[in-house]
Amino acid sequence: MKQSSIIVIMAFLAGLGAGYFARNAVAATRDRADRAGIDKLHQEDIAVTLSQDPKGLVDIFAEDAVRLVPGKPPVVGKDAIQADNEKGRADYPGFKVLSYVPEYKNIQIADGSACEWGEFEAQYKLSPEGPPVSMQMKDFRVLRRQSDGSWKFALVDVR
Repeated sequence: MKQSSIIVIMAFLAGLGAGYFARNAVAATRDRADRAGIDKLHQEDIAVTLSQDPKGLVDIFAEDAVRLVPGKPPVVGKDAIQADNEKGRADYPGFKVLSYVPEYKNIQIADGSACEWGEFEAQYKLSPEGPPVSMQMKDFRVLRRQSDGSWKFALVDVR
C-alpha cells in the first residue's frame, strides 16, 4: 500500500512537471511567432513609408486604428486614415520620402496586443524641386494580432 502511494505521488508530480514544461514550450513558440509577425509589420512599415504605396500605407493599420499626429485631430479608423493620406497626397503631389529609419524599443507583448515606443529619423522632399527636410521624432504604438496571426497598428502616436 505504501509503495503504491509513492508511485501515485511520483506520477502526479511527473504530470505536473510535464504540464509546466509543455505550457512553457507553447508560450515560447507563441512568443517567437508574435515577434516574427511584429518584425514583419516593422519591415512592411518601412517599405510602404519609403515607397508611399497608398494601399500599403493603409493596410498596416487595424480596422479601428487611431493615428495621432501633433497639430491635427485624431484620425480614427482605416477609412479615415486612407482619406487623410489622400488629402496629404493632394496637398503635396510631389512628396517623396528619401529615408526612413525607425528604431523600435521596449516591445511588450501580452494577450494578442503589443506596445512599443521608438524613435525615427526621416528625410523627405515636399516637391521634386524642394530641398530635403530632415526630422527626428518619437512615437508610441499599440499593435494588435489579427485573426490570421498577422500584426497591425492599432494606435500610432507620433511626437
